[in-house]
Amino acid sequence: MLELSDPARITAGIVLLTIVGIESGGFFLLKVFGGKVATTDLQKSFYRAGHAHAGVLVILGLLCVLLAEATSLTGFPRWLAATGVLYAAILMPAGFFFSAMGEGRTTPNRAVVLLPIGAAALAVGVVTLAIGLLLS
Repeated sequence: MLELSDPARITAGIVLLTIVGIESGGFFLLKVFGGKVATTDLQKSFYRAGHAHAGVLVILGLLCVLLAEATSLTGFPRWLAATGVLYAAILMPAGFFFSAMGEGRTTPNRAVVLLPIGAAALAVGVVTLAIGLLLS
């Protein structure tokens, strides 16, 4: 049986609860693509991408929490390996959703800056975890 540290167990429990929020985003997408919410092509694309990134990154983030438990990393590198992807799971969907908000929007607003920040968190998190796994 896998023995999780308290921080990993609590983090995983909280992250699992966020799936309810992702589900509600799926319900919103059904309304968008059912024509019940007026959206532009940009908004449809960005809302779809934000929802997909949220789902995939939350699952990958949970896996990273578990895998970080198998490393000998400590301190900040351990935290980064365990949570970098989870930060990306917040930043990237937020970048897609927030940059497409606003009636009739056809170009992203300034919130699009969250996308490369989230991508950086994703990259740093998985590289740190990979190094931790390879060195343990």
